[in-house]
Amino acid sequence: MTEGPDTALRDRKEKKAAGRRGIRLWAVAVWLIVWEIAARLIHQEIFLVSPVKVIVRLSEMVREARFWQSVLNSSLRITLGFFLGLFCGIAMAALASRYRRLKELFAPFILVIKTVPVASFIILALIFFSSRNLAVLISFMMTLPVIYTNLMEGTAASDVKLAEMAKVFRMPKLRVFRYITLPQVYPYLVSACSVACGLAWKSGIAAEVIGIPARSIGERLQQAKVYLNTKDLLAWTLVIVIVSLAFEKILHLLLVLIRKLLIA
Repeated sequence: MTEGPDTALRDRKEKKAAGRRGIRLWAVAVWLIVWEIAARLIHQEIFLVSPVKVIVRLSEMVREARFWQSVLNSSLRITLGFFLGLFCGIAMAALASRYRRLKELFAPFILVIKTVPVASFIILALIFFSSRNLAVLISFMMTLPVIYTNLMEGTAASDVKLAEMAKVFRMPKLRVFRYITLPQVYPYLVSACSVACGLAWKSGIAAEVIGIPARSIGERLQQAKVYLNTKDLLAWTLVIVIVSLAFEKILHLLLVLIRKLLIA
């Protein structure tokens, strides 16, 4: 299907907005300089290591097979938990927007997940689950309420007149979903995924640090902490930032592809 002028205009606006929201290289450079100056002033590697030494250490780590095993294992667990939360959140929001009783039933469950601290969930989960799959559960629990809440807000903000028009003209439900519901809810889904992605990674790694599953990023962070190896600790923190940003970019491209296939 060829894109119309409205779609092209919307794409240009989204690219401009993404450019405004993006991180500027000069800002990153300034903070790296501040980090380097602070490391030189403190002059104690146990407290703060310079960014140059962290990058050098990271370049050494990427040559180890164990490094890639840890990154892959943690990434798979957190990704699985995120997508489970995404699909369950979408399904629950779809049901809750259609059936009021289900919305009332889901409300206490979502409230508990949103208010209970992540550490409490991790400790409770360790009683019933093995540490190996703990990151999957915690990432799922942190993703679900964000997706559900945002989609419910998007459904509530949808144009009622368009839905009434669809009923008058007896449009098939699939066409109503594709041309009326999805375009209105899509921005809320994108926003929810952006927030949930960061939460899933932070909570998933925290779960691994506490559960310490073998060959994981959390295990390597815990080892760095125990041995007061600040260089490794900061190097693994940089890895988490890079991998989570890469995951978010891939997710954004996937959402854009879905929009082009279903909405454009």
